[in-house]
Amino acid sequence: MSHIALVTLVVRDYDEALAFYTDALGFELVEDTDRGDGSRWVVVRPRGTQGTGLLLARAKGEVQGASVGAQTGGRVGFFLHTEDFAADHARMLAAGVRFLEEPRHEVYGSVAVFEDLYGNHWDLLQPA
Repeated sequence: MSHIALVTLVVRDYDEALAFYTDALGFELVEDTDRGDGSRWVVVRPRGTQGTGLLLARAKGEVQGASVGAQTGGRVGFFLHTEDFAADHARMLAAGVRFLEEPRHEVYGSVAVFEDLYGNHWDLLQPA
């Protein structure tokens, strides 16, 4: 096995999630395929990379609906690496991304926790 290709992120709505990840975070749309049953196969990933993508999967039923925004129990569950922390932080703020803290400079790098549109916690991180 060479790498993890996709990670599923349960979302409320395909289009609102797609808008957040492409507009606010600057991800690129890799695939948006109608599956013929009312569901779609929607994949995004950081622009210009070939790494792991997010499969944006619309919640089905109460159990999945309850997990939207709480997939990691309130912990940071996603780590978005950057090569220019200051520029990406400023761009994301301007796009309305909600940061939960001011940027910190740790031994491992510059970091700030932000929320996606559903409340999942992410680290924006420029490794040292």
